[in-house]
Amino acid sequence: MELSVRELDGLAEWTAAARLYRSVFGYEEPEYGVSPRLLAALRENSGSVIGALGPSGEVVGFCYGFSAVDGGELYHYSQAAVVAPEAQSLGVGRRLKQAQAEVARGTGARTMRWTFDPYALRNAHFNLAVLGATGVRFMPGYYGGDTDRILVSWDLWHARKSGVPGPPVQTPADPRFAAPSLSDRARLRASLQERFASGGRLVGVARVPGATDRVVYTFENAEL
Repeated sequence: MELSVRELDGLAEWTAAARLYRSVFGYEEPEYGVSPRLLAALRENSGSVIGALGPSGEVVGFCYGFSAVDGGELYHYSQAAVVAPEAQSLGVGRRLKQAQAEVARGTGARTMRWTFDPYALRNAHFNLAVLGATGVRFMPGYYGGDTDRILVSWDLWHARKSGVPGPPVQTPADPRFAAPSLSDRARLRASLQERFASGGRLVGVARVPGATDRVVYTFENAEL
């Protein structure tokens, strides 16, 4: 599939992106949608509104974000990224993030942040192994209910440097998710909270060699 990845411009493209967002996530409630007017405002005010367009100009991937400040540090927060089913496994997500990173660098940001589901193994691999981001905080029930998230930080100028290894966390897993049972999920949740609270930084989630039904969360100790 021939793709063009660029900043989206104009009401038609912003509306198509908003429609794709709702479709991929299966959102039917209007409050969970993305407003094309919000995207217009972000586009003009140091935000990012990036699309992947197919051969006919259809939007098959989309991400958006905004500038933010923490302790005087300017960073770019990536709120969401979606890829249409027919365009998945083609590297679209990576190209979207790379284009978003270029926009972020243009604002003066040195890092980009976002959250991901810590139990979704494909997402964990993409964020930590493919992009090289680092998990810096565990956020239980981030959106309410059963929506635990890990906040990652991605250095936009340098590759991640290896740190001092910390205690890993192992858990059972099925082909898609870590800790699929309720009891395993509760234990993993507690272990992840403990590791982050003690200063750990998550750098990898991978299958245990020789045991396809288990995964290990690899941590490094934060710099003092």
